[in-house]
Amino acid sequence: MPEHIALENIESTLIGLIETLRNSQEGFKELGHRLHNNGQAKHLFLEETQRRAAYAAELENELHRMGVHDVKAGATPGGKARLLWGKVQASMAGGQKSLLSAAVEGDEAATKTYAQALRNELPLPLREMLDRQFAHIQRAHDEVRALHDLGRREA
Repeated sequence: MPEHIALENIESTLIGLIETLRNSQEGFKELGHRLHNNGQAKHLFLEETQRRAAYAAELENELHRMGVHDVKAGATPGGKARLLWGKVQASMAGGQKSLLSAAVEGDEAATKTYAQALRNELPLPLREMLDRQFAHIQRAHDEVRALHDLGRREA
């Protein structure tokens, strides 16, 4: 396979992940501000806002290192995450339960986007970076699901 095709594939993969991370960041930020009566959830979402921003910056730096100077998100797998995080805004009137349901659904999209990205052929340092990020995102997703399930039991 020609090198330029492999680089285009890596670029597309990273841009999709960046878009997903940015959308997760926005969704978690909104959730952190909207959850007034749940300090644990509020803390988790605001912490994840910072983590997702840092991960997106790491991937942008990797693209810059590869010679991609204008990183723009487009019609990528992250578009699905954008649509799901849009449900966060739509569920604002539904209270904490609706917000946590939207968070679970949105974060499931993020884990799927990472899993799909890791199926691609990637240079080892990049694969290690994505593995590390993905492991954290899976743990955060488990925490979000646990908060959701706890809220469901308390309802």
